[in-house]
Amino acid sequence: MGSRVLVTGGTGFIASWCIVELLAAGHDVVASVRAPEREHDVRAAVGAAGGARLSFAVADLTIDAGWDAAVGGCEFVLHVASPLSAAGDDDGAILAAARDGTIRILAAAERAGVRRVVVTSSCAAATPHATQLTGTVDETCWTDADEPGLAVYRRSKVLAERAAWDYVGREGCALELTTVLPAAVFGPARSQSAMGSLQIIAALLDGSAIAIPRLGFEVVDVRDVANAHVLALTTPPAAGERFIAAGPVLWFGEMAEMLRTHLGADASRVPTETLTDEDFRAIAQVNPQLATLLPLLGRSLQHSSAKARRVLGWQPRPTVETIVDSARCILTGAV
Repeated sequence: MGSRVLVTGGTGFIASWCIVELLAAGHDVVASVRAPEREHDVRAAVGAAGGARLSFAVADLTIDAGWDAAVGGCEFVLHVASPLSAAGDDDGAILAAARDGTIRILAAAERAGVRRVVVTSSCAAATPHATQLTGTVDETCWTDADEPGLAVYRRSKVLAERAAWDYVGREGCALELTTVLPAAVFGPARSQSAMGSLQIIAALLDGSAIAIPRLGFEVVDVRDVANAHVLALTTPPAAGERFIAAGPVLWFGEMAEMLRTHLGADASRVPTETLTDEDFRAIAQVNPQLATLLPLLGRSLQHSSAKARRVLGWQPRPTVETIVDSARCILTGAV
């Protein structure tokens, strides 16, 4: 017999796979959306996995209204929703939405008698100073939220997770908390509005990435991230723990080679020329999207998933499968 689980941000890249994973495990799912018309998007993304066991709640991270109703009758909560920044956005508003929104949901969960909340954090919340380019880190590492030049998204993940642990650490709080910290999430998307890192694969396939920079990504499959969330929800020893979900560092050039090897003619536009670090920095000066990738330039730092494997029994798929499935998702128009 499954439980009733609230998944926040139901239209998102990770959330849609969490919903599918939960439904497959026999749980009833309530997906939060910011507007009623987004229900159709979630049902379209989830497809045949939906049905009567999938319902919806309208709620926004920035306001209290709707959250008590959303968590009503739920035993568990997956708080996946997170505000994303765009050019012209107010940094303070993004940070407040991430931090205060997390507290808002934890408070509603506590009032409703929810047993455990799993919060989606990020490896961005467990990364040493940008000057450290190599080595291995684990869940004991915390990013310095005051590090100069830290991107607002990264800072928001640190502040939101810190606030979550502070909240459940209050005397008398019986709410269990677990956090999942994914690395660079790739893999097939379930809708066009939630493509995540597939935009990087698309740029390689269509030739808009004209050369290969010295960038490395700790690639993790979105399906495996969803599985980590469900395991974190239902594994008793997971309470009170952080879990990194990360794969090995995959260089941009290795990613391009995987595409060429497995896709043949479909990868004919994938670049072979390399881009110097100096040239990449120069381009990033005028491209805000690339500027967010500057901390990864030349960095082979590895986040260890040993704890997730040991405690949760988490077993991610091979990286090549993730990259190729991402590409095929784009090529077939599945998104």
